[in-house]
Amino acid sequence: MAQWEKLRQLPAVYGQQLHELYDRDALPMDVRHYLSAWIEKQEWQRAARDHDLAMVLFQVLLENLDIQHSRFVQEESFLLQHNIRRYKQNFQRYLDDPCALASTILWFLEKEKEILRSADLAEQVQFLRVEQEAMETSSQQDLERKMAGLKNEVQCMEHTMLCLEEQQDEFDFKYQTHKMEAAVVDEAEKQEKIKLFQLLINRLNDCRKSTLADLNKLLDKIEELNDMLVKKELVEWQRRQQKACIGAPDNVCLDQLENWFTCVAVCLFQVREFLSKLEELVGKLSYANDPVKAQKPALQSRTDTLLEDLLKSSFVVETQPSMPQGKGPLVLRTNVQFSVKTRLLVKVPELNHSMKVNVSMDREAPQMKGYRRFNVLGSKTKALNMAESQSGGMVADFRHLTLKEQKSGGGKGVSDISLSVTEELHLIYFDTVFEFKGLSVELQACSLPVIIISNSSQQQSAWASVLWFNMISLDTKDVMFFANCPAATWPQFGEMLSWQFLSATKRGLNDAQLEMIAHRLFGKKQDYGTCKVAWSKFSKENPPDTFWVWFDGILVMVKTYLENLWRDGHIMGFVNKSKEKSLLKKKQRGTFLLRFSESVIGAITFSWVDTTITGEPDIKTVQPFTKVDLSQIPFHEIIRNFQILEAENIPENPLVYLYPNTPKDEAFGKYYTEKTGSDSPYIKYIKTKLMFVSKENTLEAKSPMPSDMAQGEALEPINGLCEEAAEQNEDPQTLTSPLEMYHPDPMLSSSVAGPEEDLLMYLNNPNLFADIMQEEPALPDYSLQAFHGLPVQSCGSIFQ
Repeated sequence: MAQWEKLRQLPAVYGQQLHELYDRDALPMDVRHYLSAWIEKQEWQRAARDHDLAMVLFQVLLENLDIQHSRFVQEESFLLQHNIRRYKQNFQRYLDDPCALASTILWFLEKEKEILRSADLAEQVQFLRVEQEAMETSSQQDLERKMAGLKNEVQCMEHTMLCLEEQQDEFDFKYQTHKMEAAVVDEAEKQEKIKLFQLLINRLNDCRKSTLADLNKLLDKIEELNDMLVKKELVEWQRRQQKACIGAPDNVCLDQLENWFTCVAVCLFQVREFLSKLEELVGKLSYANDPVKAQKPALQSRTDTLLEDLLKSSFVVETQPSMPQGKGPLVLRTNVQFSVKTRLLVKVPELNHSMKVNVSMDREAPQMKGYRRFNVLGSKTKALNMAESQSGGMVADFRHLTLKEQKSGGGKGVSDISLSVTEELHLIYFDTVFEFKGLSVELQACSLPVIIISNSSQQQSAWASVLWFNMISLDTKDVMFFANCPAATWPQFGEMLSWQFLSATKRGLNDAQLEMIAHRLFGKKQDYGTCKVAWSKFSKENPPDTFWVWFDGILVMVKTYLENLWRDGHIMGFVNKSKEKSLLKKKQRGTFLLRFSESVIGAITFSWVDTTITGEPDIKTVQPFTKVDLSQIPFHEIIRNFQILEAENIPENPLVYLYPNTPKDEAFGKYYTEKTGSDSPYIKYIKTKLMFVSKENTLEAKSPMPSDMAQGEALEPINGLCEEAAEQNEDPQTLTSPLEMYHPDPMLSSSVAGPEEDLLMYLNNPNLFADIMQEEPALPDYSLQAFHGLPVQSCGSIFQ
């Protein structure tokens, strides 16, 4: 990058040093700026010792100032005309000592280098302090500097073209004048004129060669930036978009990329104008071995190729296909409207509303057995316009497209491979034509692979396929991905699971929660980093209760009923039974934690510390609460009012401290509501309070933490996915008879104020009040059923 351009991009503190350096008349900043490219190419150190070279540079400096003056006259920049004229007059004092001028300019250039060295040193020190996450920002800053340098180079080339044109006009004027006066001059003078014109044409030839060389260097820089944009920045954005589609918090804004693509495209169009100008100059004046005639075709071809490559890459799908009520993007249902947005990253306001984008499906569909074909219906053609984008980008926003399956030819194929509907990948294509300033380029964009379903029951499985593809695949057009589906590494897989919670609830999974899931999948290991998860283990084993169904059931439950509790970190969630015991047995009586059930889909439970008669810790767990329960009573109200009836039928809430030691009301108090009866949001009719109550004997254990089976969860693991039964083998004190097991059956009870005698009567014989309860048909039965055919345990209930 040119030295002056580097100085201009320095932080403000160094910019101030630059202003102080040029706060003198020896070398005005205007002259340094407008003649920067020429000044930096000259040998001032040698000129400071060589009078002849110094004189030549002095004369050329004055000529360049004349050229700048002419330019400002054309641009009607009155103030700049005045300044340039004054600077030229001031430089006249170096006429007798041009070496002094060379020494002065050399001194300024050395001072500039000192400022740059100071800035570089400060930048290196700062770089050592920068964390690894800031590397992307550093890369973007470097790209910004290169973009600014490119624009400066183009401006310098524009000045060079102007000088070349003026030099050619000067030669042409003198030559035409000579031809008019040729009849009145003697032969000797004529020969002198010919020598002069030969010298002028040689200088013009050298200038043309220099201009062509500068154009080649300019294209080298543009090609470097092209590669950075197309092969690095755009590829990284596409990968970020893939991950963002499955919940990653990655930035997929295109505004920065649009600025860069547009900048390079504008520079390439200017190069095309420079080449057109060269062709115009050659048309006016040419000669034998003209370098422009020899080199321009290759330059033109290279410029057009770079521009076409940039334009073809600049047409992208900004927002991937999605349905309004879908589980996520890239899952589409036949005959249901979906939306998708395309964008042209080269912003050309002149083309607003003139480029038409057309939509099509599966242009190169695989010849696979049973592979379905679809037609796109709706408004399939839209114009790229700047009105539908918040940033003013050129977009085509399709909002009312639908898919319809083709009825003929869908079942034929040359391959014996067949995939399920939710493993079948399809591509949606978008085509347009870019026509501007004599250039015409066909552009095509393609969506990420979509899954097309025909029934909402297929959505959960389809979303699993979207997750798996975009977690692993870097080839965004690989529609045969599931024909030979690769496994995912545990780091990939765990990160993807965390993204699901992060996108749904704004809180992802921590390391401890991920470790529990890894334990569930792989068993106990010291390090899970090298473990891999197969596609079949994720979404196919043990149907219909696959790992994904279990995990997604939890996710839906949390999003629907427990989002605030989860976001505030009150739910430990993913913790297995053995880990739960090791955590709770060290805590005081009444400490409890909340965790997700490992055997009941979409359920949550809590366990707490009690003590035996001998004072040893006894961990008790309530039967899991499902969405049926949570839809009736908010979970925080269940925790607040949950009670257990001890042997003397004295109700007690055993939940006192949320793990590790937060008082229950301090943790959940902000969620409580004092509304009851007719004001309650979830109870109507008479004033009541619904609560879960268990009798003490239903939670009885034979010994402190004797077995997982006594905690009210399923006895048998599901095809290796449930670790609870496996954990029982680690405890030597196992139950010998299923009759010794009690599955607590929390009962949702309503109550009215009444005397204690009635309460005891009811508790001892609930059937006495059967007629009363039957008179209120609106009160539902909230009993939770036991699992695996075990008899339902009776629960007491109390009136308050």
